[in-house]
Amino acid sequence: MNVSGAVAADRPHQRRRVRLGRLEPLVWIAPAACVVLFVFGYSMVELVRTALVYQGRWAGLANFRLTLSDSEFRTAVEHNARLLIAVPLLVASALVLAILLFEALRGWRFHRAAIFLPYVLPIPVIGVIFGQLLELNGLLNSALRSLGLGFLAVDWLGQPRWALWTMTGVIIWKELGFGVVLLLARLLSLPMETFEAARIDGARFFRLHRYVTVPQLGGVIAFYVVVEAITMVSWVFNYVYVMTNGQGGPGDATVVSELYIYQTAFQYQAPEVAASAAALLFGATLLLIILFFRVQRRTGVGIDD
Repeated sequence: MNVSGAVAADRPHQRRRVRLGRLEPLVWIAPAACVVLFVFGYSMVELVRTALVYQGRWAGLANFRLTLSDSEFRTAVEHNARLLIAVPLLVASALVLAILLFEALRGWRFHRAAIFLPYVLPIPVIGVIFGQLLELNGLLNSALRSLGLGFLAVDWLGQPRWALWTMTGVIIWKELGFGVVLLLARLLSLPMETFEAARIDGARFFRLHRYVTVPQLGGVIAFYVVVEAITMVSWVFNYVYVMTNGQGGPGDATVVSELYIYQTAFQYQAPEVAASAAALLFGATLLLIILFFRVQRRTGVGIDD
């Protein structure tokens, strides 16, 4: 055996790399994608199947008709629609606060942390704290009475007139930090030369941000609107459950679609009706997502623009 043959035998066997070209990223993400599709796909198929049967027998759209004719379900949907009023308030407040922080407001680091802190707190903690603060004899009303403003003291969560609006205020307080940080991050990524040129041309605070800042935040604002709209439609269960002990009270003043689904499935033992309500809720959420992408495509702006 010659020397060259011995050296070649001692070399470790090198595997030949298979080149897949443009399909290579798809191959790498295929296992995870299959797991996600199986979990969510199976859940959605089972949800639709349950919504179309009753006690194991085919019922067609009967469960959907029963759900839509239920006055409590319509009340829950109405409450979700009223919660959507919080979305423009959130966007406007987050935009103003982000601009103020961007302009290096005195103590801006403290203000930024204080605004974002509620967003990282668990919802059950917030629900318990505000549930105690807003009682008839809670801290808020006690402070109002001590200041001679007892006429403003009401049972914020115990009166049907105020309960849903009080909960809306709590949700705004919780969700505001996300919007502020989202918009502020986008502002900090914008080229400073644009703002300096506008200031040189004589643009003051309001004109500067009205005609320079806001147009460049279009994609982020659209994203924030859709996220918060989805939150108001399908992510407020924790607030209502914790602050009303799972009842949506007083009466049905704070019942939302998620709580309706939970009560129908586990308290009233009607999983088929609950599945039909959940399918309708999923359809509304999917519609909001599709609407966001259509708006994004028409305007030609994105989050990274």
